Amino acid sequence: MFDRTRRYAGRFRGAEKKSAPEPRASRERRTHNLFEAAAAYVAARAEDDQDRVEETAGWVSPEALSFGVSELACRAVIALARERDESPATVARDLLGLPVA
Repeated sequence: MFDRTRRYAGRFRGAEKKSAPEPRASRERRTHNLFEAAAAYVAARAEDDQDRVEETAGWVSPEALSFGVSELACRAVIALARERDESPATVARDLLGLPVA
């Protein structure tokens, strides 16, 4: 699953290098950490906002984005498991629509 995300995000990283850089004022330039990028990327995917997905995919490297998305998924499953008073494995399988093991 994360290979697909990495390849998808990698396409846009390559496209940015080929296009002419846009002039920016130094105060507009902002760096994003991988967790901020992952949160914005996942939110954009959940809202089906393709423009925002493409933008956030370029904030960090594809590897960092993949790690951030994975960490976000782990934290979300743990939070849901605590809220539901179930095991993380049960919650993860339920979210993916898999039968109970």
